[in-house]
Amino acid sequence: MTAHAHHLGTGLAGTLLRRAVLAHSDSAWEAAHRIARDVSAHPATAHLNDASLYRGAPALAYTLHIAGHPAYRPALETLDETVAGLVRTKLTAARERMAAGQPPRMREYDLISGLTGLGAYLLHRRTRPELLEYVLRYIVRLLLQPVTVDGRTLPGWWTSDSPNGQRERAWPYGHGNFGLAHGVAGPVALLALCGRAGFRVPRQQQALVYACRLLEQWSSSVPAGGAAWPETVTADRWHQGPSSSKNPGRPSWCYGTPGIARALQLAALACDRPSGRRHAEHALAACLTDPAQLGSLNDATVCHGWAGLALVVDAAAADAAAGSPLPGQVPFLRDLLAAHLDQHPMTDTAGLLTGSDGILLTLHTLSPTRRVSPTWTTCLLLN
Repeated sequence: MTAHAHHLGTGLAGTLLRRAVLAHSDSAWEAAHRIARDVSAHPATAHLNDASLYRGAPALAYTLHIAGHPAYRPALETLDETVAGLVRTKLTAARERMAAGQPPRMREYDLISGLTGLGAYLLHRRTRPELLEYVLRYIVRLLLQPVTVDGRTLPGWWTSDSPNGQRERAWPYGHGNFGLAHGVAGPVALLALCGRAGFRVPRQQQALVYACRLLEQWSSSVPAGGAAWPETVTADRWHQGPSSSKNPGRPSWCYGTPGIARALQLAALACDRPSGRRHAEHALAACLTDPAQLGSLNDATVCHGWAGLALVVDAAAADAAAGSPLPGQVPFLRDLLAAHLDQHPMTDTAGLLTGSDGILLTLHTLSPTRRVSPTWTTCLLLN
């Protein structure tokens, strides 16, 4: 058994999540139990720099929580303690970093590796509201308290890393990341989802208004209509300000317009900002009618393929304003995903983000005849 087995995005933890979600409708719990035994055969990491919502003890905890089977309760209670300790340690390190006036590493706050992902677990689990409150206070501070890098003021979510999560000479001043998986859209979406669920902290609304203004300002028009966001920006680009986008990126969940637009939509709904909601829904709808953007999708995965796009649109459509074209696009995207799978073999790798488990679970989640609850998508910050 390797650490890869405890990875939600690329390992057996993703397979267990799929089996458990489906077992609620088909009662095939033995298959889920078999995978749970395999995944739990060895301890999952809880190391500060390794464990996250998508890896190690928190990934296993999220999966067992979503499963909701009584047989998993003792293990889940033990994992809960481990995750709580990890969150406290990460928060302490983050506060010390903030006190020193340094920018964060990507893994401090992002969805995949950081406190945003752990906050998503706490939101769905709802057993430690006081700990979730501390995470939300941290996110508010992250969004509202700027940092200084090389004498220049940058936003508090500006990371000292390069886009691959490492410090590199080619990125001496780090970068700004707008994506849902690794950038500012992640904490924004979590803050909004928590507000929707009744979890609120001081200055939360102020932070959400800031987020809406930020994302509205940094979207730019694209040739086919609509708008798109830069995936990443350098310090020089940040200080130059937004510019038009001639070549928008692929419409993906992780870095692209769909994920960022969903974060903006959630934030706008949470702080009652109609302009932000219109902006988000227009950008998302427009990318679905842009052949250039759709043509840049070359796989079916959740992370950066057709499945992720379909899940985002399904979630956004449920919250869309009256008259929005988004609800009508869900069957269209479901058909496009099926057509892609007819023409290309499905990956045989495990995992929710880049493996077959995410694709299969998406098909069930969007199925008009055998639909499963989308509540599992909290790990994607969609619901």
